[in-house]
Amino acid sequence: MRELPVAARVYIGCAALAAALCAAPATRLGAAAPWTGALALAALYGLCERLRRCPLTDGLRRHAGSSDGAGEESGSFPQGWATPVLLAAALLLPPPLAALTAVPGALLGRAAAPWPAARRLWHAAELALACWSAGQVFRVFRALGRHPLAAPHFPLLLLPAVAAAAAFCGVLAALDGGVLAVAERHPVRTAWRGLLTRSLGPHLVHGLAGLMMAVLWRSVYGPPAALLVLLPVHLSCWVFAQYHRERAAHQATVRALVQAVDIKDRYTRGHSERVGRASVMIARELGMAPDRLEVLRFAGILHDVGKLGVPTRLLRKDGPLTPEERRIIELHPEYGHEIVRGIGFLGEARAAILHHHERVDGRGYPYGLTGRQIPEFARVVAVADAFDAMTSTRSYRRARPVPAAVAELRRCAGAQFDPRMVRALAAALDRHGWRPDEVTVREPDPGPPAAGGNVPAVRAPRSGAGRGGVR
Repeated sequence: MRELPVAARVYIGCAALAAALCAAPATRLGAAAPWTGALALAALYGLCERLRRCPLTDGLRRHAGSSDGAGEESGSFPQGWATPVLLAAALLLPPPLAALTAVPGALLGRAAAPWPAARRLWHAAELALACWSAGQVFRVFRALGRHPLAAPHFPLLLLPAVAAAAAFCGVLAALDGGVLAVAERHPVRTAWRGLLTRSLGPHLVHGLAGLMMAVLWRSVYGPPAALLVLLPVHLSCWVFAQYHRERAAHQATVRALVQAVDIKDRYTRGHSERVGRASVMIARELGMAPDRLEVLRFAGILHDVGKLGVPTRLLRKDGPLTPEERRIIELHPEYGHEIVRGIGFLGEARAAILHHHERVDGRGYPYGLTGRQIPEFARVVAVADAFDAMTSTRSYRRARPVPAAVAELRRCAGAQFDPRMVRALAAALDRHGWRPDEVTVREPDPGPPAAGGNVPAVRAPRSGAGRGGVR
């Protein structure tokens, strides 16, 4: 704990003290309290905590947590089949006992470095507070209808159970945002961003599973029947983990291709990531479906992957290109399409890679398509590519200010670019601004460009534009 910031120690200590105060009334419940059920649920939760570290659930845990590892021990992220057990305890037990249910498993579980002891204590404290809060909310809502925890009243218990799950999730999200700010030093303005929205859905599902466990626990079939609920929950978490493993593999494939391009053409290092980001900004402004945004981001990131087929000497050549050299570089969209043709998850991105140098007036390449003949993704990427090329510093010129770049895009709209895409980018920039340093750290340029890109041709320097390709 020596390396843990003082503010984090105080924060965790206060959470642990609050959890102890919430659990303290359990000592006054006496022998009539359901101690046996509490011990059984605590043991079951501890077992689930250990089993969720098995290979089947590790993928879910790693992906659901934050990128810096803070989420690994954080209660606000999906925890496989462990969470329904805690929610069942919140529904079955008095709130002080429900708070105690989470403590043994959290304290005895594995904890990531750094500060494993502090992470265990924090994990136990936040889960205890969340269980206590969920139990209190469930009892308040249940008291309104006075419905017993039994199978015939299951539909009437849905609202109290959902409210309890929402309280459980809300407490964890609130506490986790605080610990990210004081321990992981996340900016206060972003520490809570996305914590609740990202975890509310899974916790509501877990709340329904917890209600089924609680009802079966009180049924004539007893606790063994309640354990059967965990099987479909575990299978659903496994499927969820498989999905994220596949998505992580997609990301790794794209990353490998981008790194290969960056190694070959160091001049535009970081350009691809920024084009992907600008493309998504345009798409969101246009109201594209969420499932298309990721594919469009891939299109922006991989738009220049065809440079892998272009001789390096041309990509790094100083001075203007000969007509023959220009024709060779103009093949890079087709090279790129060939490289990614067999990558099924790219979908529409493949067409964007092939056609991002087309112009709406038909003077582009490789096929001279016009207007709506050009795929929508390609029209988006063309604008994003030109914008980043103009706003990036080059060895032969300084970066243009964002307003100047937008003005140039508007001037070329209708001839080189789709006016709708230009308007969408301008609106997105007005709303969100442009911070290229958030995407990548620009490295020093090794030399002047060999060929141009999507920068509007009329004001292109030297050989005709920025480094992304030739017009």
